[in-house]
Amino acid sequence: MAVPVPRMKLGSQGLEVSAQGLGCMGMSFAYGPPKPEPDMIALLRHAIATGVTFLDTSDFYGPHTNELLLGKALQDGLREKVQLATKFGISSEGGWDVRGDPAYVRAACEGSLRRLGVDCIDLYYQHRIDTRVPIEVTMGELKKLVEEGNVKYIGLSEASASTIRRAHAVHPISAVQLEWSIWSRDVEEDIIPTCRELGIGIVAYSPLGRGFLSGGAKLVDSLSEQDSRKNFPRFRPGNLDKNAQIFEHVYAMATKKGCTPSQLALAWVHHQGSDVCPIPATTKIENFNQNVGALAVKLTTEDMTELESYAAAGNVQGERYPQMGSTWKCSETSPLSSWKSE
Repeated sequence: MAVPVPRMKLGSQGLEVSAQGLGCMGMSFAYGPPKPEPDMIALLRHAIATGVTFLDTSDFYGPHTNELLLGKALQDGLREKVQLATKFGISSEGGWDVRGDPAYVRAACEGSLRRLGVDCIDLYYQHRIDTRVPIEVTMGELKKLVEEGNVKYIGLSEASASTIRRAHAVHPISAVQLEWSIWSRDVEEDIIPTCRELGIGIVAYSPLGRGFLSGGAKLVDSLSEQDSRKNFPRFRPGNLDKNAQIFEHVYAMATKKGCTPSQLALAWVHHQGSDVCPIPATTKIENFNQNVGALAVKLTTEDMTELESYAAAGNVQGERYPQMGSTWKCSETSPLSSWKSE
């Protein structure tokens, strides 16, 4: 029997989304070769029909091809049924760079609108923080895009607590996207409390640990040579062997509760609060259906504590990324007083 997908308020400005979203990156980018377009369009339309209407993409995924894919999937009157989130800030022109200058912000938004085939982006995130540009300057241009009707709501991704505060003072932030799962919990110390203090919604990406919490160490054996996860520290030999023990515990608990490991890991995120929306990614309809089933998994306080003990900080081996310099740990921008516009 299909599990109903409830709705939730994301942030305090009026954005309403499905309580679970769909991360679309892997359909086109990073996790091996791009998947067949007809299959991905079928998956996206299946998700919408199921009630998962919060779709997450970025101009960096491809680059650009993932937005084009969503644009095709949302034809035939489906646009009005979804809440479309995309991102700007990682430039692939002339090499990898992070940009938040006003001219780039505007050009990126115009490009995304064109590729997605829409008049307005529901939620527009800054994908990574440009430390060279005061966050107030970037937010000033985003505020203009809202006022002009190109964007409805503004978000940040991988931003520190102080960056979030400074941005929110310029224009309300509706959502902060961050990596949050059983084995990635460092955001709980400062960023999550800041979001809750300011009434900002929390969007958890990689809630399944990039697939590790679904399949464990054997996942790595199935990855193509083009899959970026092969270079992630937690998937490297040595670290992988130790992290495999975390999955074994999760698997055993899931078996006991009559659900899959991925459903258990997703349920843990859902139980963090009514302001949290996980956006698990998949490229298969059967895995999508399984992920939606997590909404029906109930966890007690004891279950939560037990799960968290498996992946306590000392048990998780390796950083989230090969280079942590582009994450919230390094997202501080210079003060506005130092900015000289060109």
